[in-house]
Amino acid sequence: MVSVMGIGQRIISIDAGTSSTRVCVVEEGERCLAKFQTDVGVRNTAIDGHNGKLRQAVREGIEQVLQQSHLTLRQIDAVYAGGMITSNVGLVEIPHLTAPAGLEDLAAGVQTVSIPSVCEAPIHFVPGVKNDVPQVDLQSCEQMDMMRGEELETMAVVSQLPAGKNYFLALPGSHTKFVAVDAAGRITGCLTTISGEMLAALTHDTVLADAVHGQFVEPGHYRREIVLAGYREAKRSGLGRAAFSVRILTQFGAQNGAGAANYLLGAVLQEDTVALKVMKDRFHAGADSEMIVAGKFPLQQALVDILTESALFSAVRGFEPKGELSFSARGMWLVAQKRQFS
Repeated sequence: MVSVMGIGQRIISIDAGTSSTRVCVVEEGERCLAKFQTDVGVRNTAIDGHNGKLRQAVREGIEQVLQQSHLTLRQIDAVYAGGMITSNVGLVEIPHLTAPAGLEDLAAGVQTVSIPSVCEAPIHFVPGVKNDVPQVDLQSCEQMDMMRGEELETMAVVSQLPAGKNYFLALPGSHTKFVAVDAAGRITGCLTTISGEMLAALTHDTVLADAVHGQFVEPGHYRREIVLAGYREAKRSGLGRAAFSVRILTQFGAQNGAGAANYLLGAVLQEDTVALKVMKDRFHAGADSEMIVAGKFPLQQALVDILTESALFSAVRGFEPKGELSFSARGMWLVAQKRQFS
């Protein structure tokens, strides 16, 4: 049995995405007492046709973090899960909430399910969020978007920003998520691009692999001026031509592999600014809207530099998280606290 000493003092957070699952023992919303990560995610369910591997991974993760932290399940106040684990290829499918949705809405939307084969304690599943588009068709599909997991990351970031302001958040990754947040801290909508996957495909699976040596930009080799050159060329002539220019630059000795990788990064991320302008107009964000870019260097820095260059926002800055928790783990702790004290 899970203890009743006060939900949120010490929880287990489970974040299962497409390609990985992370489990953490969170204490007081500040510390990760133990963590576990595996390369099993919901893609395994899609491939296998059942969620057996995901169930096993989550069960193993819970066992491992309890062993590492020298705790028993009775010493854990609650078990929370979010991300793609709440999708149709996860453990339990939880319907998306419709934006606008804030911390209170996420807490109210939590569904508690007992899965004894995975965990002896009930698991509290946090729902994702979708845009408010009543009907999706060829005309309206561009307005629809959804998230599973990024809503928790958004709550974590917003909790560490000055309250009472409108923000746009950029959460870069394989799928880069842009999230609009109002002055009340509610998610009002989101937009997703596959820029990370596009960059990976161009880097590894096209003729450009030779030019960039099959490598992404490494932190010590980031070059702002070259990233912006790639961005400007893609803006001028399109991604297809700008991408081929990567090969031209190396074939004629203008750049080495590291420089070519910077140029390609800028060219690919230019596509995000096109989509982001549409989103910004849709949510009627003024020129004074602030863009906060989370994520790891150098992808974070590249987005900061490109969005600053684009002049879409009056201010663009990178976000440096406080504490040792991942965004998702802190978000789950915030939801747990809201459920306990609301």
